[in-house]
Amino acid sequence: MKRLAIALSTAAGALVLTSAAFAGHPLTQTLNPPPPPYETCNAVGAGTICQGTVSFTYAPVDTAAVFGTPLVCGSGPSAFDIFDSVVTANSLARRIYDADGNLVRRMRVDHVEAGQYSNPVSGAAVPYSSLQAIDDVLAVPGNLGSATETLAGEWIFRPAHSAPVFLSAGRLVLAPDGTLDFRSGPQAFMDLFVNGDASVLDPLCAALGA
Repeated sequence: MKRLAIALSTAAGALVLTSAAFAGHPLTQTLNPPPPPYETCNAVGAGTICQGTVSFTYAPVDTAAVFGTPLVCGSGPSAFDIFDSVVTANSLARRIYDADGNLVRRMRVDHVEAGQYSNPVSGAAVPYSSLQAIDDVLAVPGNLGSATETLAGEWIFRPAHSAPVFLSAGRLVLAPDGTLDFRSGPQAFMDLFVNGDASVLDPLCAALGA
């Protein structure tokens, strides 16, 4: 559960990288853990800040490739795996390191402007958009296993000229061991993957022709 939001928003098959520049001094320090290659790092005050942007798109792919298990509609011979695709999306990431070069906080905003879930058999599709902010605060600098993670935002799956058929929105706070400390708002993905409530997929599957 702790990395569910990241899995949902970073299953890109092709990435186009651009870095975000900001004022600071050139970095001469080893960072723990090291930032991803698309982030630019600068010494600022008593520490280091790294920041960068990733833009991505990908063609339809089985949701099994995103989650490790597929989202399935229907049963028996008529069952099908839902496919996912993204036309326009980007992620803005920032990391803050202390004076010793150890990570103390990392933040990320993932924005899918245009995506869709589809039925690979009939071609029926439901558009979606998402905006998700992820904030990890490390109790032990440099140790990602000590991070408390806060997730806030929304995923909205809405057929044209219709009400949403699948929705995750609100705020989650996850302890370092992945247990849930706080939840607000409708959280369909959490109900599905954590609580095992497959019925939350029914309206989405109906819109896809199941």
